[in-house]
Amino acid sequence: MPRSKAEKESIVQEMKGKFVSSQAAVLADYRGLNVAEATKLRRRLREAGCEIKVAKNTLFSLAAEQAGLDGLKPFLEGQTAIAFGTDPVAPARILSEFIRETKKMEIKAGVLEGQVIDVRGVKELADLPSREVLLTKVLGGMQAPLYGFASVLQGTLRNFVYALEEVRKLRAGEA
Repeated sequence: MPRSKAEKESIVQEMKGKFVSSQAAVLADYRGLNVAEATKLRRRLREAGCEIKVAKNTLFSLAAEQAGLDGLKPFLEGQTAIAFGTDPVAPARILSEFIRETKKMEIKAGVLEGQVIDVRGVKELADLPSREVLLTKVLGGMQAPLYGFASVLQGTLRNFVYALEEVRKLRAGEA
């Protein structure tokens, strides 16, 4: 169904807003997905705080141009869906996992904090550990010296108690 110029302009403005406000966006060729698979993908993305948009490439191109992402034009060919997310890793990871399961989509490119990245960059982004895992590693690294210090103090106290016990035994033997 043909859309009016006002509808197209609102779509372009919405996409421009998504490009500007999102930490990351991943472009994918969604050819071959049936309704059930598309719904499953949308649900996974929604659970991670992401969303996927499908529109004409000319509208995506206008939105990308207005958002200052001229490097996206070569990737806007064929059927294109764009997954937007505030977490820089989530859209790339979810799409990569989904593609591994279904073998029906293909990643074209991505946008990370306003910079266009290629397929290799998106795959590297998808392979990064999650934010929670990274935070856990940082906290573990911060706690390790504290645990070491506590062990040293505990060892010193333990040796002092052993020395006192030996002195007590010696005095008990003298009496």
